[in-house]
Amino acid sequence: MNKYEIVIFDLDGVILSTDKLHYKAWKSLADKENIYFDEEINNSLRGVNRVDSLKKILEKSTKTYSNEEFNQLMDYKNNLYVESLKSLSNQDIFPGVIDTLKKLKEMNILIAIGSSSKNAKTILKQIGLIDEFDYISDGNMITRGKPFPDVFEIVSQNLKIDPSKCLVVEDAVAGLEAAKVAKMDAAGIYSASSSPLADYSLKNITDLLDIVKK
Repeated sequence: MNKYEIVIFDLDGVILSTDKLHYKAWKSLADKENIYFDEEINNSLRGVNRVDSLKKILEKSTKTYSNEEFNQLMDYKNNLYVESLKSLSNQDIFPGVIDTLKKLKEMNILIAIGSSSKNAKTILKQIGLIDEFDYISDGNMITRGKPFPDVFEIVSQNLKIDPSKCLVVEDAVAGLEAAKVAKMDAAGIYSASSSPLADYSLKNITDLLDIVKK
C-alpha cells in the first residue's frame, strides 16, 4: 500500500523553469519605471503571486502608484510574460519529470498541479502535459497565493483526499509553508531541499518514487 494517494506538484521550478521569462518581463517593467531590478530580486519572488511580486518591486520606487496605474503595470508585465510562453516546448521539462509522472501513475498514485500561477494551464499546454494530471489547481481558482494553503486545499477537497495522504513537491519556501498549513507533507527540491520545513529532501525528482512507497 502506498503511503500517499496523491502527489501535488508545484509547476514553475519543479516541472520546468520559467525564471528567465519572468525575469525578462519584470526587468522590462522595472527599467520602464526606473527601478533597480536584478536576478537576485527575481529569485526572491519565486513562489510569490504576481500582485505581491509587483508590490515588492514598486517598494523600490520613489513614485506612488494609483490602483489604475498598478493594474496597468500588472497587465504590461503579464502580456510580455504570456507572449514569451510561446517559446516553451517539451524540451523545457526538467530531466526525470516525465518518467516520474508515468511511474507514479503505474503505482496508482494520483498526480496534480498546485500552482499560484494564472498561466499554469497555458504553460502545461505549451509543454504537452495538460492531459497528464488528474487535477490542476492554479491562480485562477484562488484569491490568496502561497504561503496560504488554498491552492493545495482545493486539490484535496475536490478529489476528496485526506491532507495526510497528500504529498506536495515544492522548490520554494513559500510553497513549503503553504503545504504545512494545509497539513500536508512536503518534499523540497532544488533551493527548498535544505529547508527545515521539508519533510523530505529531493536531490532528483525521481527520488519521489522511493518516498511514496514507504
